[in-house]
Amino acid sequence: MGRPCFEGVRAYWNAEQGQLFLLKGVEHFRRLRNSARVLMMDLPRSPESLVELTVELLRRNEFREDTYIRPSVYKSSQAIGVRLHDLEHDFMIVCLPFGDYIDTTSGISTMTTSWRRAPTRPSRPGHKINGAYVNSAFAKTDAMLNGHDEAIVLTADGHASEGSAENLFMVRDGLLVTPPVSDDILEGITRAAIIELARTELGLETGRALDRPDRSSTSPKRSSSSAPARQVSPVTRIDHRAVGEGVIGPVTGRIKDVYFDAVRGRLPAYASWLTPVY
Repeated sequence: MGRPCFEGVRAYWNAEQGQLFLLKGVEHFRRLRNSARVLMMDLPRSPESLVELTVELLRRNEFREDTYIRPSVYKSSQAIGVRLHDLEHDFMIVCLPFGDYIDTTSGISTMTTSWRRAPTRPSRPGHKINGAYVNSAFAKTDAMLNGHDEAIVLTADGHASEGSAENLFMVRDGLLVTPPVSDDILEGITRAAIIELARTELGLETGRALDRPDRSSTSPKRSSSSAPARQVSPVTRIDHRAVGEGVIGPVTGRIKDVYFDAVRGRLPAYASWLTPVY
């Protein structure tokens, strides 16, 4: 038995409205369907139907706080062997109250890790397959054991790729800069939301890819933020082992603030992103 693909979905609580909002549920289940099909599996229902099922699950649990939802498709045959074909599969959804994954208020400390992003991964850029996260686990542990909150993983040729489970952004020279899909990143759903919000709410167009760390960390005028698949947090410090320590800041909170306003239902223009639970 195994659980080879999953999604990480968020629901955000708005106390003023007394409402819990499921964020981009259809998009997440569509990506899960794509991941499952790569592994010779499929979803038991359409993405739209699974959104309805998730809303019912949240409603029955009476969650009135920020919540994390983990739908998974897994091989359920009781068999031993390395293969994908001729195996049964099943589906489950787990949800639980869950606050910040990383500090979204005061920001986080990061470091570039010696663990490099694998240059070719069949699960990328459009799939969330468990095996791809072994490398991420090494990177995260490396960062935390060295006193940091999160890791920045580089490509084989030294370009910034992503965090252990986050997309990366930098505001530089009036542009929102983020690594391209060709740098082995997950083409994140939250990443797309940040790009849209930056353009429509802040007038920031998305520009060129991030430079190598020894070129992108030395200017105090640049501000950097990390956009995980579930939240948005500013990066306040980056420790580069090869070139010494670089301090990024102060980091603007505008992108973070407008993101949380959107996902908590405070910006009507983005109501299509949300499915109300109550």
